[in-house]
Amino acid sequence: MRVLVVEDSDRLRVAVAKALRHSGYVVDEADNGEDGLWRIRECSYDAVVLDIMLPKLDGLSVLAKLREENNRTPVLLLTARNTVEDRVTGLRGGADDYLGKPFALAELLARVDAMCRRRFDHPATTVEVGDLVVDTDRRSASRGGDRLDLTAREYRLLEVLALQPGKVMSRTELEKHLYDELASPMSNVVDATVYQLRRKLAAAGSGSPLIHTRRGQGYVMEEEAP
Repeated sequence: MRVLVVEDSDRLRVAVAKALRHSGYVVDEADNGEDGLWRIRECSYDAVVLDIMLPKLDGLSVLAKLREENNRTPVLLLTARNTVEDRVTGLRGGADDYLGKPFALAELLARVDAMCRRRFDHPATTVEVGDLVVDTDRRSASRGGDRLDLTAREYRLLEVLALQPGKVMSRTELEKHLYDELASPMSNVVDATVYQLRRKLAAAGSGSPLIHTRRGQGYVMEEEAP
């Protein structure tokens, strides 16, 4: 999952980004509204954490422009102004959630998790594909009751495929879920990660293939018909 954090306080932005990365998210950062809006237009994010009081362009203006352009990326607004009127203004402006400052990082993570699940039409915290079960809260997966020992990168790729079963995803799309702007992508990272995932999935549960290659298109997760 890829998240953008738009916050002008360096201390808070770094803390939020660090917590999200620790939870397995790929995170980009912006310290003003204009940069944040440009990034959202240029990249596909699963969620945006957006402060309201921003230099150059305030958060509500960023949100308004996105919704005018029919960009439905889930947005969590952050603000020190936490009156009922402020919350109503933000939600009516198209925000998906609202969190007043100061806040606990654990609550922010829970709200981002929930927004991402809703984005993929999976309000529950578990996703099942055949005998594979992915727990998006614990960032873990099991197959046939056997827990899978996955690296952070393997889990991120498994999660995005499992949340969209039957959808073919290109290598470029999948790469965006593995790297943030601070990392240098390796050309074969998606293929190598898929190879490791297939090996671990084959060793657990029924062992039947779940990740399939669509030549010239990418990869798809689906249970094979008996």
